Amino acid sequence: MSIEPGRLEVRLRREFGGTMGESRVVVRQAVDLSDAGRYGEDVGATLTNDVVVEELADAPSGTPADRWNWWMGALEVAYGGYERFGVGRYRR
Repeated sequence: MSIEPGRLEVRLRREFGGTMGESRVVVRQAVDLSDAGRYGEDVGATLTNDVVVEELADAPSGTPADRWNWWMGALEVAYGGYERFGVGRYRR
């Protein structure tokens, strides 16, 4: 698996703050995105923990879910089909 969920969860909280519930749902969405194969097809790169953190670091600000949704929005505009990977709700 290209996404290492436990490590990604820790990195998200360390880099961007947020709650445990929030980082867990972002990790779940990252795993789903990786499993779907869309990112690799569209971008031509493997989705890894480093890619997720680098892309979220480009977001203007916010917690992991805010940044994730910003990134999914950018991918939606560029390629379409990423709306379903957005984060709507999570346990705090």
